[in-house]
Amino acid sequence: MSILIGVTGWGDHASLYPDSIASQDKLAVYASHFPVVEVDSAFYAIQPQRNYEKWVKDTPDDFSFVVKAFQKMTGHSREKLETTEVKDMFKAYKESIQPMIDAGKLNCVLFQFPPWFDLRKDHVKRLKVIRELMGDIPLALEFRNRSWFQSPYINQTIQFMKDYNWIHSICDEPQAGESSVPTVLEATHSEKTLIRMHGRNVHGWNKNGREDAEWRKYRFLYRYSKEELKQWQANINQLQQHSKHITVLFNNNSGGDAADNAKQLINMLDLSYEGLNPRQMGLFDE
Repeated sequence: MSILIGVTGWGDHASLYPDSIASQDKLAVYASHFPVVEVDSAFYAIQPQRNYEKWVKDTPDDFSFVVKAFQKMTGHSREKLETTEVKDMFKAYKESIQPMIDAGKLNCVLFQFPPWFDLRKDHVKRLKVIRELMGDIPLALEFRNRSWFQSPYINQTIQFMKDYNWIHSICDEPQAGESSVPTVLEATHSEKTLIRMHGRNVHGWNKNGREDAEWRKYRFLYRYSKEELKQWQANINQLQQHSKHITVLFNNNSGGDAADNAKQLINMLDLSYEGLNPRQMGLFDE
């Protein structure tokens, strides 16, 4: 059993890095603080294998990655693709992440669907097709439309995820209408559960790049309180009764709070991670 805690991406967490660090050196330093990270760049483009090879090399043996699915695979781009194009895209994506799989460092691939991906038959069918195309790769599923978790369908959604071997990506996020989902504390996979902490900024949640060029400054602007993290300490302990390995990723980084909150939760759960990269000592560290 394990609880892995980290943040989404390794580029923007200023509290982790010395001022002079080059961007290509950040992951190795990040891996001296946390045992897991989310690869957000994979959402915007299918990454070349050489990127995954470098990331594998920069991290210790027990480190793991949650890799986001490419946006055309989740329908964010709204592009209509022919069947052969879809198959070729999934094949290219799987080939790109192969170095991570070979190294035993793939935690899971995260399919985070857009707000317009609501509960309907053709969307359920799409999830079945994705599961088939991705083979035995561990897949996490995160919805951004609350119809999946509303009565009378919530139990069917959970059962569907269990039946098709989807890892539930449980969300802590603002409750801001149809494009947000409630926190549903249900493990759907006996081996793995993913938790993503998006913050609770209700006013910023529905901002996006189509309407506001500076949306990232506000959407995830939130710092979890000690009391809120204590509740998640209890939630994680509950989920561990049903799923062996829990991964928690903090995404509340519009104000630089993700890394600090992640470390707070690590301390609350009394976790220590062996085998992280060696940490460089500052001039005033003991």
